[in-house]
Amino acid sequence: MAKNIEPKLRKIGDYLKLEDETIFTIPEYQRPYSWEIGHCDKLWQDIIDFMDSDSKDRYFFGTIIINCQDNDTVFGLIDGQQRTTTFLLLLKALLLRINVAIGTTGQDEESENLCRGLKERRRKIMGILYKAETEDIPDKPEIDADRVICNNDVIIKNYSINELEEYKPELTKILSSVDYAEAESKVVTIPRKQKDNKYTNFFRNFKYFYEKAKELSDSQLNSFAKTLTDSCEVIEIKSWQVEQAITMFNSLNSDGLTLYDADIISAKLYAVAEKSKVREEFTKLWEELIELIDELKQSGIADIDDIFMQQMYYERAAGKEIVTETGSINVTTPGLRRYFTETNKNLMNDPIGLCNKMINLAKIWKKVSTYPVMQVMLKFNDNAKLFLASYFHRFKADEISEDSIKDIIVCLLRLFAVLELVDIGYSSSAFKTFLFGENVKLADSNISVQEIKADFDKHISEKWSKEEIKKYLTEYDKNMLVYLNEYLFSKETNLYFALGTKYDIEHIMPVSGANLDEIRSDANIDSKDEFKNIVNKLGNKILLEEKINRAIGNEWFRTKVSTKLSAKTGYIDSDYPIAITLVREYANKNKPYWCKEDIENATEIASDRIVNFIFGN
Repeated sequence: MAKNIEPKLRKIGDYLKLEDETIFTIPEYQRPYSWEIGHCDKLWQDIIDFMDSDSKDRYFFGTIIINCQDNDTVFGLIDGQQRTTTFLLLLKALLLRINVAIGTTGQDEESENLCRGLKERRRKIMGILYKAETEDIPDKPEIDADRVICNNDVIIKNYSINELEEYKPELTKILSSVDYAEAESKVVTIPRKQKDNKYTNFFRNFKYFYEKAKELSDSQLNSFAKTLTDSCEVIEIKSWQVEQAITMFNSLNSDGLTLYDADIISAKLYAVAEKSKVREEFTKLWEELIELIDELKQSGIADIDDIFMQQMYYERAAGKEIVTETGSINVTTPGLRRYFTETNKNLMNDPIGLCNKMINLAKIWKKVSTYPVMQVMLKFNDNAKLFLASYFHRFKADEISEDSIKDIIVCLLRLFAVLELVDIGYSSSAFKTFLFGENVKLADSNISVQEIKADFDKHISEKWSKEEIKKYLTEYDKNMLVYLNEYLFSKETNLYFALGTKYDIEHIMPVSGANLDEIRSDANIDSKDEFKNIVNKLGNKILLEEKINRAIGNEWFRTKVSTKLSAKTGYIDSDYPIAITLVREYANKNKPYWCKEDIENATEIASDRIVNFIFGN
């Protein structure tokens, strides 16, 4: 008889602490480990904010679904492999920093108490990662003894056969290392990549956590590790039938009925409106707000929680609540519910006024989302919206225009383009602290746009060099900057640009297909490794209408630039600026080719274009 499912609310430390014979597995069909610095940065900042809030509650990291079909000692991760893998990398980074801290902590009574706590954290983490018994773990780091423990069987095995998961041994290499230097020496470096791009996601994320942990004091390090293992939780759902586990996964990832902060805040607003005898007026306004937000949600711009969050950012900036008595910037952000119902209750006492502010904000978002520069901005990090929204509060929805907000959008777009390129996350002082400080100015209608632009110019030029950013751009192999490049090219050539609704990122030289060997040969590319390195460069990617992209598939370049709609649609039918220009340049040539040199040249030009944009030229 099949066992029933077992849902349990578990602390992270308890969830990861397995019995001797038990192991997590990543099944054959799972996708590769894909978390990047942005995901890790958000995870880190969420824990820091929760730790700083002194909340008595627990912090919830979602649901983990485990298939126990084979036996009770093999836990197949149906949903949760990305988080579980990242938790292990985070714990390993914390362990190595704790080892350093134990060796440098002072000898006074207060330091002894801290050192005792750090040793407890060390034992707990080693017990989790290596199933080590407390009595086998030395009080202080000992290379030989630690190496024996670190060579214990790891608690997770990756059986994924996904062709993209070519670096799965990296996790074991990192977890089995006794210090950071050893981990760095063991891991793979990807050919032709520079700086941190040469590492896999496993090591890049591990390094990010290690560097963030170095920024903490010993006391903060101790608190952070304790918060992660003892105050953060997941719902662990075990199933003994794989079909049942997958059904649960599909169900839990569809629209649910979770009670969000906005639901609780709105209920309290209704109560205040009732008490103030303005419930009928408030109800009409609230219905208007929800109708507007439903439209924004359909477009992926904002939901009700987003609008509340943006309102909170504005209120805190306008009231200078983020500026400390010494003039420094406090980037700790309270939870929505706490802010509206406890920290700033005055907002709740005026439900009509608050609702009108948010309606105006929603109307502005609806209007500005059609502007080309905004369409590009919306492809970047969602945090940009928080600061744009503060600036929007200077305007009434019917007064705002593209000219009135374009300069500020461009400032944010420049900075978030840098964030897309560099190896540090949003929570670093170069981004979050600077933007929080600027938000005070964005919210203040007495501060000129010129002053804000000057702040961005100075900040970017002081933090980064053109040469550094250019290097990142020539190695860039993701997609976000393709949108920016297309937009900047349209301004440069005076060609019309609108993102549209159905579009794809098109590889001019195909990344796959039956003719790939011949295409590589024609393009003067000698090996698969060289092809893999060059095909995803910025100069080989353009925007293309979905219909056209799906129609031409992996055709030869000469077919793409010369085919007409009557036969089979191609670049010639596109409205995107770079596709139009490629047709003009190549369509009438006899057997035009798109070679390695063309990609390198296009990448160089695109990199210069974006560098000049970022540095305000």
